Amino acid sequence: MNKQTFDIAVIGGGVIGTAVAYYAAKAGRSVVLLEKDHIAAGTSGACDGFIIMQSKNPGPHLELAMESAALYRDLVAELDYDIEYQPKGGMIIIENDTQAALMQSHVAKQAASGLKVDILPIDEARRRELALAPDLWGATYCAADAQVNPVRLAQGFSRAARRHGADLRPGTAVTGLIADRGRVCGVTTAAGDIYCQYVVAAAGIWTPGLVRPLGLDLPIKPRRGQILVTEPLPPTIRHVLLCACYLVAKYRPQDLDPIERHNRLGVGLAVEQTADGGLLIGSTREFAGFDRATTLAGLEAVAAHARRLLPALASVNIIRSFAGLRPYTPDGLPVIGPAADIPGLIIAAGHEGDGIALSPVTGRRIADLLK
Repeated sequence: MNKQTFDIAVIGGGVIGTAVAYYAAKAGRSVVLLEKDHIAAGTSGACDGFIIMQSKNPGPHLELAMESAALYRDLVAELDYDIEYQPKGGMIIIENDTQAALMQSHVAKQAASGLKVDILPIDEARRRELALAPDLWGATYCAADAQVNPVRLAQGFSRAARRHGADLRPGTAVTGLIADRGRVCGVTTAAGDIYCQYVVAAAGIWTPGLVRPLGLDLPIKPRRGQILVTEPLPPTIRHVLLCACYLVAKYRPQDLDPIERHNRLGVGLAVEQTADGGLLIGSTREFAGFDRATTLAGLEAVAAHARRLLPALASVNIIRSFAGLRPYTPDGLPVIGPAADIPGLIIAAGHEGDGIALSPVTGRRIADLLK
């Protein structure tokens, strides 16, 4: 068997791995992308498509998101592929005075970072989004928020990567990393060993298991999100929608009262209307190990929360549900860059619910790092 060599081996065929492969191949590097199943088979195929700025904490998180949003504006033309990008703006629903105080502080900090977010009273919020309940406090609005189809995004990145010469190998599981004198220099697969200058571990929740044999302990663990899918509807939801408790469930779950089922499951509203008319309604945030099953308790909690905030959806038919495992990190930030004390190994994982929003900037930054 001939020795297989590349500049870069990317592990993982989700939106992060395919973005890395695309930007690296576009920069002229020889790239092989290895995915144990098919493109977008994991988390990227079991999530919503939010490209939302106003959910990000000011600082590195928001800076990455804003840089990524700028890349998205030209991405459809650049990839020459319909990723169902819709720059429709986003709203975060505010239920009460306590949440209003939280969001006012959050918005003020974001403004200092250059993101424009408006705080709307309920009458104005309902004028823009008719489905909202009339007894809510209001909502924030950010014109920079958008949505995309995550599966088509990964497909678009992968197809463009192939056009630039990348070797895509779905159905090829990486079984280990090859190291020589402390430097990672390749990967092992059932189809043979592959040698390279750099290995990019972009396997989401599976990344810690890949790198642990090298003594690297990544603080990434799976957090399950359950989502409902409705029948196709006429235009019903004009924006991507979150609720303020989503931010608490995402960043400060310790502040939630665990006695309430809604809080115990980490439920926070996340709603979008897809290009085919169906609504994605989520979601839970549960630490359930690697269990991707949906649960009656989780789906009921998501539905009840959505009905309370969006009563217009009460009679809509649910046609299916799914769950995905988001790669959670304790500080809410992804792990992007060279692994400490392990030359040749690059990490691009831990994006949790921000992988869609941050995939272009992650791919480009990793590619720039490896020039």
